[in-house]
Amino acid sequence: MQKVYTKIESIVGNVISVKADGVRSGDLAEVTTKTGKSYANVIKLDGELVSLQVFSGASGISTGDSVRFLGVPMRVSFSDNLLGRVFDGAGKPRDNGPELEDNMIPIGGPSVNPARRIVPKNMIRTGIPMIDVFNTLVESQKLPIFSISGEPYNQLLARIAMQAEVDIIVLGGMGLKYDDYLFFRDTLNKSGALSRTVMFIHTAADPTVECTLVPDLSLAVAEQFALQGKKVLVLLTDMTNYADALKEMAITMDQVPSNRGYPGDLYSQLAARYEKAVDFEGAGSVTILGVTTMPGDDVTHPGPDNTGYITEGQYYLKHGHIEPFGSLSRLKQNVNKDTRDDHRALMDGMIKLYASYKDSLEKKSMGFLMSDWDEKLLKYGEMFEKQLMDLSVNIPLEEALDTGWKILSQCFSPEETLLKSDLIAKYWPK
Repeated sequence: MQKVYTKIESIVGNVISVKADGVRSGDLAEVTTKTGKSYANVIKLDGELVSLQVFSGASGISTGDSVRFLGVPMRVSFSDNLLGRVFDGAGKPRDNGPELEDNMIPIGGPSVNPARRIVPKNMIRTGIPMIDVFNTLVESQKLPIFSISGEPYNQLLARIAMQAEVDIIVLGGMGLKYDDYLFFRDTLNKSGALSRTVMFIHTAADPTVECTLVPDLSLAVAEQFALQGKKVLVLLTDMTNYADALKEMAITMDQVPSNRGYPGDLYSQLAARYEKAVDFEGAGSVTILGVTTMPGDDVTHPGPDNTGYITEGQYYLKHGHIEPFGSLSRLKQNVNKDTRDDHRALMDGMIKLYASYKDSLEKKSMGFLMSDWDEKLLKYGEMFEKQLMDLSVNIPLEEALDTGWKILSQCFSPEETLLKSDLIAKYWPK
């Protein structure tokens, strides 16, 4: 039986408190005001005092308004009808399409039993050489993209959404500028990728509370598609906005702040989401790529700092491209040994030469005399950045490897590359 309470004890920010019994943490409630209805969920129980966060914000709510507890947790509809649709942070349509209320599933459930997980062993091709060749994305992996404001991380995510060889894309946007939301929607629509995509978008103008729901909505839907045997790629941007929303909620709840004012359970909150990445035995998989912007390019900021302990490497997006130094996919060795026999050797050899190019570039900037070897490295570095590092390059893995060999052959003699003679005999351009 659903109980209705007509006295609100307090209103602080987007959090209201009522005295009630028989209520569980995470339960959904309906708040009725003179202007309409809004949903809220239980975030704290203190004896009879129940605290709820209101999805649409507490503006317009008075202490005499009614609260009805629905007895169920926050849920989202799941079916193939989700594909091609755009929803807000509360699961409501943002695309003027019909509201979906069939086959409602709870969000924010536990991660998969480790005993049911499969060791990651399948590559996800993206058509981006700096990922496919040098830091391969592996199915069921969880990786952040560390970046700073102004870098094209949303453009990178859009390219991955269009090109990744997966069955389903789930895009979760948190604190997006409206222009960024329109960019994602229009880009995926024009490319035809929207037909295999579900979008949950929270913009900067939406209530903060909805920002905290986007990862749970995205991952709940992704898990259900994976259980149907689908390869699902979840793209989240920006997880720093998610952390900031948690911080704002914690301040409202008068929680004791931790590092830089963020809640003490920030690590657990992030881990609970990233650990949803899984390859199901006998079913599909969930892979997570989440943008984490670093305020002031500070990797020790609580957002990226905690994320680094949870995930399996990272991509650093700097100066418009994925940095070869610092970026790391720790699971790449699980797959690049099976792609092509020259993959691992070429990857290592080209990065070593690129590091030498950086040294020669520094010598040149300081006015040192350039040797013939330095000149070769400078030519190599420019070709490497233009033909492989540039994010506009869109080629399959095999073509990217062949391009790598062509670059080496135009800059060095075979023995200068220090690659194995059998690989040189097989792949060196004639």
